[in-house]
Amino acid sequence: MRFSIPCLVIIFFLGQHADAATNLTSLVNLFIGTASGANGGSGGNGFPGAAVPHAMAKVGIDVSTTPRQAGYISDDSPITGISLIHDEGTGGNTEGGYGNFPLFPLGNCSFTSCPVGIEARSILRQFGSASDSASPGYFTTTFVDGIKIEATSTRRAGLIRFTFPAFTTPTTNHIVVDLTNDLQRSFQGGFISISPSARVMLGGTFLQSYGTDNYTIYSCYDFTNLSPSGGAEAHLTQFGTYQSTSASSPTTIAITPFNTSLSYPYTPNVSPIQAGALLAFASTNSNSSSSSTVTARFGISFLSTEQACANAEEEVPTWNWDAVQEASRAKWEDVLGRVLVDTGKEDPEIVQLLYSSLYRASLVPANLTDENPYWSSQYPFYDALFCSWDTFRTVHPLLSITSPFEWAEIVNAYVDGWRNTGYIPECRSNTKAGYVQGGSDGMPILGDFAVKYAAHATQLGVPMDDLYQALVDTAENTPPNWYMVGRQNTAWKTFGYIPTDWVDPSGSVGLPTREASRAFEYAVGDFAVRQAGVALKKSTDDIAKYSKRAMNFVNHWDPTVSSDGFTGFAQRRYPNRTFAYSPPDACSPIDPTPHSCARGTDNDVGFYESSSWEMSFFAPHSMSTIIRLMGGDATFINRTDLYFSKGYYTAGNEPSFQMPWVYHYANRPDLTALRVRQIVYENFNTGIGGVPGNDDSGAMAALLTFHLLGLYPVPSSHQLLISTPFVSSYTIHHELLNTYTTVTVQNFDPTTLAQTPPQGSRVYVQRISVNGLQRDSICWIEWEDIVGGGEIVIEVGPNPTRDGCGTAPDARPASLETGGFD
Repeated sequence: MRFSIPCLVIIFFLGQHADAATNLTSLVNLFIGTASGANGGSGGNGFPGAAVPHAMAKVGIDVSTTPRQAGYISDDSPITGISLIHDEGTGGNTEGGYGNFPLFPLGNCSFTSCPVGIEARSILRQFGSASDSASPGYFTTTFVDGIKIEATSTRRAGLIRFTFPAFTTPTTNHIVVDLTNDLQRSFQGGFISISPSARVMLGGTFLQSYGTDNYTIYSCYDFTNLSPSGGAEAHLTQFGTYQSTSASSPTTIAITPFNTSLSYPYTPNVSPIQAGALLAFASTNSNSSSSSTVTARFGISFLSTEQACANAEEEVPTWNWDAVQEASRAKWEDVLGRVLVDTGKEDPEIVQLLYSSLYRASLVPANLTDENPYWSSQYPFYDALFCSWDTFRTVHPLLSITSPFEWAEIVNAYVDGWRNTGYIPECRSNTKAGYVQGGSDGMPILGDFAVKYAAHATQLGVPMDDLYQALVDTAENTPPNWYMVGRQNTAWKTFGYIPTDWVDPSGSVGLPTREASRAFEYAVGDFAVRQAGVALKKSTDDIAKYSKRAMNFVNHWDPTVSSDGFTGFAQRRYPNRTFAYSPPDACSPIDPTPHSCARGTDNDVGFYESSSWEMSFFAPHSMSTIIRLMGGDATFINRTDLYFSKGYYTAGNEPSFQMPWVYHYANRPDLTALRVRQIVYENFNTGIGGVPGNDDSGAMAALLTFHLLGLYPVPSSHQLLISTPFVSSYTIHHELLNTYTTVTVQNFDPTTLAQTPPQGSRVYVQRISVNGLQRDSICWIEWEDIVGGGEIVIEVGPNPTRDGCGTAPDARPASLETGGFD
């Protein structure tokens, strides 16, 4: 069994809010987005294992084939183990991130000849990936030899249970504890020790999955239940270590009974050595025809093995499986219950997509508080900020609505990164700095927090003066290597754009590609500083400076470049202010001459994971400027239509996220309503290929959540673009304000739930009222409306309104150039 939807989940609406009568976790499909990315597959890289919200421990099985960024693929690949920590939905290294210290169960083999090597032990599942079943906080599968694996977890610890079928008499079950094989096979040194009490402690150094550095991690396994509440499940009868006989013959492995430790000094090169522990357990059942179990309790830490053991003892003190699993489920119930719909009334597929997306959007960033290996701090420490480029558009704006306390901790972690390194972290991966993809995109995250929560910052424990200084320092200072953190500010401040073929006289270095797309993102970052300055009542000089810099994206606009009958596109620019031509379709899905479009030094087009055709639309803080540069509303609309119809749109890449919504800025919200439905039904579904590309640390999940709720966030602002939701009503609970806001679609038409709604269906917004007061615009509402409590009514009808967004001067969404955001 993989996943099933219950026939009915009853939601009782009490006044202005709703209480779930049955668990919402049953509506989450953990296998959405787990198809392989090989051979043109969608490659969502979703993680379907056991985890609590924002967990450090993410426990799941690992396949032997690549790509396997999250360790798992929904196919028939052999399994090499079940490991303790994983990435979620990322691009990164195709071999995966983390996957440390896997366990593997072996049946009734002779101790010294058990197949402990990673290739020798790998095994198929009983029915391929159809053997796998999961729900929030729990995962299970069964191998072809009948051994069943289950996992449940807490933030830094958990339980893994192996159920062995009856083998020949006498029955001895074995567990491999693998020291060296992470997902990347990147072991650079470490150790393992075994005690007769069945405690195994490990530590190892491995390569990060997205960056140039390595990291060290520790684990502690207990295999004997020592809690007062119960006796041992299994009896350890033999133990020992195994290791490759030499680095030149890593698959030739010797098992040494009763040896208690192995140690390998650090080496800068990856070691091919295979090593670990082998434990043998006597069957717990005297009836040889019955199954028997071995349960492992684990803890993980980035500090020490002692801390890993302490984490296990603190978070799983009694080995009570049901209690751990139920506590995990309850944490997910809390997260999911912040957005409630009547699941007995709404479309079942939309309900499953909504709650599965809300789930994935809260898997990361990972809460490593009290596990910071680099500095002591009173503030939280979060990992898997992987990367801010992926998540600033949708994940953080969603957390701002649903998870104020968790988001405040994450924001504090960003600020504390600046406090201890001088710069806002951009892409913390495996606790180390990863590559900077574009701008320093932690800046709009902090700007967003300042705009929305400045008045509540003290209650949330976020020092706003520090937050603002973090923004200013990251906007002003140039780090020694702006490929790993920060921005190329010397160039940005000197030229007002990012020049091609320019060397910083200060000696600061970085990857000097992606010039145009970085400039557009730098402008959004400076807008974030401006917005924080306004919210925090900083000096008018600061606000004026960053307002001006936020408009510098126009300096990359070449009005002479034409493509497909349209004129004016973003381009690279030399230090002498002349433009460097790149075909606007370069790096698009229909690029006739394949170009390098990623981080490599061979990227000579000026854009990262996007084309000029697409990035020329990216100024969410001043879209009126883009419309002006493109020639006005009509031309802008025609150009947007061609962008979609010709194939420039890439659903699975972040620069495309805003594109279905840009019609709002040209006064055509009717076209947005149609386009969003087309995009959702063409690209998302509840199957394993239901995510169009990497989930990217929940970025795609958060995007789909916003689409389904009829919202889209404007970075570092109070504004949310609004359109027709995919459900007739939903209620948002905001825990900090203790409010319940119900959004109701008046005249909701289920026939609009289609890629192309039928003619005459009620898909177009007519009026919006908030707590009984009609708004002047049908194109945007304020963030305070969606979290402030009460009722928002969206009236829909079969025809677009004559006045587009409305007749008021500010009916269209705000733009900086035309005086918006003041």
